[in-house]
Amino acid sequence: MAVKYYPVAPGYRLNVRSGPSTQYPVVRVLSEGVTVPIHCQKPGEWVSGPYGTTRIWDSIAPGQYVSDAYVRTGSDDYVAPRCA
Repeated sequence: MAVKYYPVAPGYRLNVRSGPSTQYPVVRVLSEGVTVPIHCQKPGEWVSGPYGTTRIWDSIAPGQYVSDAYVRTGSDDYVAPRCA
């Protein structure tokens, strides 16, 4: 299955974390206006952002997660396979 890319909410520099919660350390910060690949998604901490409140976290690379509340997927549900 091809990996799809989705835009991060405009005006945000998004923290990328090592796991699906704000308790995990920040591993890098995304620039404004980037698109990210969503390889898989998993449930984690509830987060509110420009695209609503969700507990879905998007895996954009191995060991790198962003809250789906900041990614415009066009859905409030999962758009990629669940992470193992």
